[in-house]
Amino acid sequence: MLIVGVAGGTGSGKTTVVKKIIEKLPPGEVAVLPQDAYYKDNSHLSLEQRQEINFDHPSSVEFSLLVKHLKMLKAGKIIQRPVYSYLSCTRARDTVTIKPKHVILVEGILILTDEELRNEMDIKVYVDADADDRLSRVIQRDIRERGRSVEKVLERYDKTVKPMHLQFIEPTKRYADIIVPQGGNNEVAINILTTIIEKNLRVHH
Repeated sequence: MLIVGVAGGTGSGKTTVVKKIIEKLPPGEVAVLPQDAYYKDNSHLSLEQRQEINFDHPSSVEFSLLVKHLKMLKAGKIIQRPVYSYLSCTRARDTVTIKPKHVILVEGILILTDEELRNEMDIKVYVDADADDRLSRVIQRDIRERGRSVEKVLERYDKTVKPMHLQFIEPTKRYADIIVPQGGNNEVAINILTTIIEKNLRVHH
């Protein structure tokens, strides 16, 4: 089993990179564990408090559960991956069944901040993009998917996204084995990465 971590800032194109890797690999070989599924359940907090949660801070993620699930998959066990709702900031009752696969992709902005999680990874990837490119993606996505206004998005960017990026996310670049510039548009880097994964698959089959 090959465990590949894909990190990078919000709007860097991580998800696109993950999608393109999956498309290039044989179907059924890959399982994805998104960091977003492992945000802590905040149902004990009031709605006002939930709206103040800083999702760009490592303390918002239940890394211990993510590590535990990875270890279970490595041991050949099936896991029930949590489902997180951004709207209510709580975990849903439903879970997603994930079976052990040859490749497990762990994806998220903060996944390289946790040492125990890093130690489980065979390949660590950091998707890099210019801050202004990331910001324009964040604006488009937050308006489209999360119904926020431009003002709200910019306010959140200045207050949390940017400082957290500089404090926690950017520094984890030094743990990466591979850095992918220009995010999801970098076909060459994605092909190189896929080739490395395929080579590993052949060795372990």
